[in-house]
Amino acid sequence: MSSSTPSAVVDIRAEVCPMTYVRTKLALESLGPGQVLEVRLRGDEPRRNVPASAQQDGHAVLSLVAQADGSHVLLLRKGG
Repeated sequence: MSSSTPSAVVDIRAEVCPMTYVRTKLALESLGPGQVLEVRLRGDEPRRNVPASAQQDGHAVLSLVAQADGSHVLLLRKGG
């Protein structure tokens, strides 16, 4: 398994803030330190806020990649 292969995936494309990070945070809590979470999100506010909130909580942003449908895929590594 690659060091950036997701251990879990959460799809928050239908959510609005603040639920976008609440759902992301719950998913991160289910992982062990160093594991990777893939977050599928949509919209400018989640694209800005979810990575920033994750970093404030001690997690690492590995990538944020735009998709053809206008959504984004965010990879987070859980902090220890």
